[in-house]
Amino acid sequence: MKRAGMLRQVSDFSDFSRGHWLQELLCQGEEPSHVQSSPDGQHLLVLQKSRPPPLPQVVAFQRHGIGGADLERNWQQPQTALVGLLFLQSPVTLGSSALALVWEHGRTEVWHFVVAVGWQLLQTLELCQGARARIVSVCSQGASLVWCEERPPLDAHSDMSKCAFRFCVCTRALEVGEQGVRLGTLRIVLHNSPEYQVLASPQHVFLVPATASFATTSKFLLIWHPEKAKLTIAAPSAGFIHSKVLRSSNESDFRKLLLGSVGLLSCLAPLDIHTSAVSNSGGLLLVSTKGAVNMLEEDGTQRHIFDLEGGPVAQGCPVQLKTFGSILACVLAGVLYLVDQNSGRLIEKKILNMKEVHFLESPGEEDSIQLLTQTGIYSFSFSKPEDSSRPEPCLVEMVFEEACRYYQRRSLSSSKLTVEKLKKGGVFQAPVALAAILQHSLCQKQKPARGLQDTYAKLLSAMSLELQSYMSLELLKTCVVCAPESEVESYCEELVEQEVSRVLHSDMDKDNLAYLNSIFASFPKAAWKATRSCLQLQQNGDGLLVARATPEVWKKVLGGPQQEEVGQNGVVPLFELICASFLRFKPKWLPSFVELTQQYVSISWAYSSKEGPEGRVPLYKRALGVLARKNKRSEADDEMELELLLCSKRPKAVLQALHLLICLKRWQRVVEVAEKFSKLSPLLNKEIFTMLLAEFAQHRELDPYLDTLWPLCPAELTASDILTMVLQHLPRSQEDPVPFSSKGNQLTVGLLKPLLQRVVQRPCVQDEMYSDALQSPTFPPPTPPREH
Repeated sequence: MKRAGMLRQVSDFSDFSRGHWLQELLCQGEEPSHVQSSPDGQHLLVLQKSRPPPLPQVVAFQRHGIGGADLERNWQQPQTALVGLLFLQSPVTLGSSALALVWEHGRTEVWHFVVAVGWQLLQTLELCQGARARIVSVCSQGASLVWCEERPPLDAHSDMSKCAFRFCVCTRALEVGEQGVRLGTLRIVLHNSPEYQVLASPQHVFLVPATASFATTSKFLLIWHPEKAKLTIAAPSAGFIHSKVLRSSNESDFRKLLLGSVGLLSCLAPLDIHTSAVSNSGGLLLVSTKGAVNMLEEDGTQRHIFDLEGGPVAQGCPVQLKTFGSILACVLAGVLYLVDQNSGRLIEKKILNMKEVHFLESPGEEDSIQLLTQTGIYSFSFSKPEDSSRPEPCLVEMVFEEACRYYQRRSLSSSKLTVEKLKKGGVFQAPVALAAILQHSLCQKQKPARGLQDTYAKLLSAMSLELQSYMSLELLKTCVVCAPESEVESYCEELVEQEVSRVLHSDMDKDNLAYLNSIFASFPKAAWKATRSCLQLQQNGDGLLVARATPEVWKKVLGGPQQEEVGQNGVVPLFELICASFLRFKPKWLPSFVELTQQYVSISWAYSSKEGPEGRVPLYKRALGVLARKNKRSEADDEMELELLLCSKRPKAVLQALHLLICLKRWQRVVEVAEKFSKLSPLLNKEIFTMLLAEFAQHRELDPYLDTLWPLCPAELTASDILTMVLQHLPRSQEDPVPFSSKGNQLTVGLLKPLLQRVVQRPCVQDEMYSDALQSPTFPPPTPPREH
């Protein structure tokens, strides 16, 4: 991770052609309304509103004074107001820049800068077509201008509900060439809308509600994609809501856009936005009044980055945001926060002694941040300082932070353990040793001056394979980032396989389980392939599923945090993740997989042990829970439910499966299941036979299968027991008595005769006990011969 250096002054306004004037302006005690630097960092733009001279003024001048006239423009305040200062795309010539000054009533002045000549007025244009139109917000997107304008109704006494939606979002191409300015035709992006603030990124435009006076329209944002002519509705609290391609001007009506989403939008919370800005990656940075900094992506998803300290942000307190590469710089109440956008980790926090701070553009220098203050220009550098020691690599920092978390959990003290205390204390030797090993192994190519200690060298030899695996994993991640689009999928599959294997060979805590959940959700197909590879699942020659995973991996799959331990936050145990993958990519293998897991459980854990997975919820029930969570139910799912019940071989599950088959009237399958599972135990045999005998007494569907059914009769059942059960389950009818029934589907003695004969002719239990003695040829048996 990058680490910020000291705040050092790089200039005392000598860089600017009007540096002394700017310094006096900043030191007058009042803050200038607006300070902005050009994208190339060569020009500075200052807007004054309430400072002498009494007229508002715009001043643009060079940072490095190489000659040429500055831009100075003032105007009468009551007549009109300036709403936009925009740097435009200009011809590719050395030192050329273009600037647009957009006024409230649509008049736009385009200024052009040429080296050795300075700023010159190139052309004056009219953006709006109606004389009553008023621009409230404007931005520059590519080679076009996008603005939100107010179009008041002609009738001043019209309904206020209609006046609420009197704004529209418009766009016009504006190309600055060497010969002049070309203004394209007016195009309406959205009409009959509330007031929006438009913010442009290189690919799209964000539409942020300007007021919270309307309850419905202040709950979501709009994202316009010019290349696709598409508008996306997104709410930070709910993510993506709706997207619509605008094929004609009739489809760009605001109320028609919301027509299908009014019910969902009505239940959302209002937006909580204190400050908004566009990052260099194209996302929208949002600061809430509670101090939370979030990133809204172009697809409508929101990601939390950081929480500012100090509690809620006051409405009048300004918050300045700027991104430099992957670093987010934020200034609030004289405190500078430097945050890594990718991880959300606070890199540096500095208390500034300056009342007023402005960020400056520094193209080509993503490792530094430049600040304009009353005393000069200051810089934060993320590169290695010349007079400091070599910074520790990111991996070494992670070692100490993980150690802090580990020792904090085991500590009985309430005092918080920090990385500094961990490094200084002589008690915790493990993280210090690991950090030394990592520093040595990661810097071997640079040939460090000092060697590794002998005790650490032995540990390094034991960890060499793990370090090689880590380095190959980091190399693979680099390949994923740099690979062409055609090769990304194969790299991602390999990366997911290595990550799943790494997690399965580490402690399966809540964090790792949540990480696996995200992998299975983001890369379902790659995660399925990784699961097959890690468990070595395959079919043998007989078509049976076999697995060659180690006992440690099986314990991670079947054990680990259960649902009641991980909480109700959408994180599911690993066994359920794998079952869901089976249902999606290989459903025929799921019953065999559950059977395999039960075999391993019976070997590794005692029956009904609380430590094992079967001590809480049986595995087949957990697989059935995954099946029940499917959105759409089909006949294949019903068959899958039967197979999962039968593969468990548990008496209750087998009886439940038989009950389902009876309800479905699949009598051939009923008899096959009964014949197969009656051999497991005498008790289950009796339950199955009793269930089928009750069905036999009620209808004639089982008559074709009596030759298979009667041999299943348990030995302890007598003829009277059978007759009692039959009489109990005979169907009760209000029609003719049974012997004289007009229907031919009644039970007769002839149907029961083979079973009763079988039971009566079968020898009783006592006869079997004495059968050997009764069948002996002589009684009593002969005397055994004497031994001499």
